[in-house]
Amino acid sequence: MADGLVIIPTYNECENIETVTRAVMSLPQPFHLLVVDDNSSDGTADIVRRLMNEYPGRIHLEVRAGKLGLGTAYIHGFKWALQRDYGFIFEMDADMSHNPNDLIKLYKSCKEEGADLSIGSRYIKGVNVVNWPIGRVIMSYYASVYVRLVTGMPVKDATAGFKCYRRDVLENIPLDRIRFMGYAFQIEMKFTTWKLGYKIVEVPIIFTDRQEGESKMSTRIFREAFFGVIQMKVGSWFRKYERK
Repeated sequence: MADGLVIIPTYNECENIETVTRAVMSLPQPFHLLVVDDNSSDGTADIVRRLMNEYPGRIHLEVRAGKLGLGTAYIHGFKWALQRDYGFIFEMDADMSHNPNDLIKLYKSCKEEGADLSIGSRYIKGVNVVNWPIGRVIMSYYASVYVRLVTGMPVKDATAGFKCYRRDVLENIPLDRIRFMGYAFQIEMKFTTWKLGYKIVEVPIIFTDRQEGESKMSTRIFREAFFGVIQMKVGSWFRKYERK
């Protein structure tokens, strides 16, 4: 059995899911793939089912009742992975903004170089973002600066969603206590990992904005992240972070 599982949440990603799935399947490292689909109306799950027949045992699909949020999709995937024997568990977007080839770099960072959480970072070596308007680049970059200032967490790309966890990290995070759903979910998971004393390493990547489909970003998601960081920091003063 493969020791790496790539989790991709989807909601109406029919334009991208076959491309990203085939890219993951073609890598020299034989990753498994779990698609967590929020009952897409555009046939995303049907495409995944067809691909499952081409790559038996390597592609898995979980369809949920509806659009329940990014954070809960990943937590669903984490729990699914922990019920099996995967040692390295990845987060990745469906829209090809994350280069599937970089999965190998994240994997090696954890498998061979001692990271407990490796992050595909847009900002560890300058600003490596393609096809974003300058306003969104500035907002994203300074959002991470804001997170570092409030939390003290030494991560330059705090909202990154391209990551590899060692299994032990997810076993020690109380997943049912993770409260945020959007970009704040990504921050909260990193913050909890850091507070538990795990080693976090940022691996430089180039992020390319989606070419197909629609972005799921909204002002509600951004607002949750902005105020959620303060709530998370204050809450940490009254909480013990202990490994099992």
